[in-house]
Amino acid sequence: MYAILYPVNKPDLTSKKVAILGFDIEGKTSYDYYREHGAEVTICDQKEQLETPEGAPTQLGAGYLDNLDRFDIVVRTAGLIQEKVLAVNPASITAKMTTQINEFLRVCPTKHVIGVTGTKGKGTTSTLTTKILQAAGHDTYLGGNIGVAPFTFLDNLTPDSWVVLELSSFQLSDVQYSPHIGVCLMVAPEHLNWHHDMEDYKQAKSRLFAQQSSDDMAIYFADSDNSVEIAAAGAGQKVPFFRSPGAFVNGNMITIDGQEICTTDELKLLGRHNWQNVCAALTAVWQAGVRDVAAIRSVLTTFAGLPHRLEKVRDLNGVTFYNDSFASTPDAAVAATSAIPGHKVMIFGGFDRQLPLENFASDIQKQADTITKALLIGQSAERTGQELTKAGFTNFELSSEKAMPEIVAHARELANNGDAIILSPGFASFDMFKNFEDRGNQFKAAVEAL
Repeated sequence: MYAILYPVNKPDLTSKKVAILGFDIEGKTSYDYYREHGAEVTICDQKEQLETPEGAPTQLGAGYLDNLDRFDIVVRTAGLIQEKVLAVNPASITAKMTTQINEFLRVCPTKHVIGVTGTKGKGTTSTLTTKILQAAGHDTYLGGNIGVAPFTFLDNLTPDSWVVLELSSFQLSDVQYSPHIGVCLMVAPEHLNWHHDMEDYKQAKSRLFAQQSSDDMAIYFADSDNSVEIAAAGAGQKVPFFRSPGAFVNGNMITIDGQEICTTDELKLLGRHNWQNVCAALTAVWQAGVRDVAAIRSVLTTFAGLPHRLEKVRDLNGVTFYNDSFASTPDAAVAATSAIPGHKVMIFGGFDRQLPLENFASDIQKQADTITKALLIGQSAERTGQELTKAGFTNFELSSEKAMPEIVAHARELANNGDAIILSPGFASFDMFKNFEDRGNQFKAAVEAL
């Protein structure tokens, strides 16, 4: 599983010709890594105008993927779909392609690697896991999809270090190595504009576990058939969470291996869906050998979550505002609706990737008594309204506002004293915003400006 240990046996890339496909944060750290190990590195990016290191060979613009077979190693940035590369190169290019995650797992000097995947909750679970390991005294690093390229801390690692990687389906789609501990959270339809279908999406996730041996751990969400199936892809020991012998909620007590850790009321994280993330992280660190209940409890009862995940923005004249911009799937929006008690104005909508909405509409209808109004925004608004109507929920408005300040002002007009206003779109952001961070930051700025 760990074919080469770095830095004990550093890879010799002298005179190797390497192409870096995509010069974003990940691509820049990949460039540095291969240059430091003696490779001749060419930067390939679809942007024609790009700031690159002085003297660096480049292949920019429309033909940035052309003639890649002349390189010895082709490093694909995670978000670049493999089919785009194969469309303009011979099939033999597959044998030369790798990713930063793949290379990191290949040369990592420690076997203490925990990989976390799933549709939602990866960042929260990965961060919780990291914080608990650190609280227990372990030298621990967090990287991957959470925004930290693992090459940035590779040189700091020792055989005793721990690494926690948040891993998306993009990053896992062609990975050849599995971590010692793999964790699969809930899995629902997502990124189907990138993957061919749901089976392809699950297949990518399953690569997290595919190369595990019987000495490794495959942790899965007991209530998700998809998670069970994905974790079964390798030979790792299967350990459920949300059910014994993993961590689970007994009444309102979070429990593992007969140990009572804390109550759900003591968690700073909002919503029942976060109980799953807490139990996943707790199961992972327990399998990692952490038994310091005081350290675990301290983290679980103080960690309030990541930005854009049910993030409380402010209280204003009897109304509380929450930013849940990270909720880019219908399931996540449903979870947010149920997470905040009392009455609320929900802001749903965004770029429509044509995900099924029947379950979303049905679940919103079940919570109709708590929804003062649903404000539907963006490209998806009309289809969402149609599905809600079919489910019997008609307490919504189609918003004509195109800017976040107007959307927030409209929501404020709809809210009653004591209500919450929750931006939990349930859709991607690309119709109106750069990304979910931009959407959330604009929401927070608009709320602060009220």
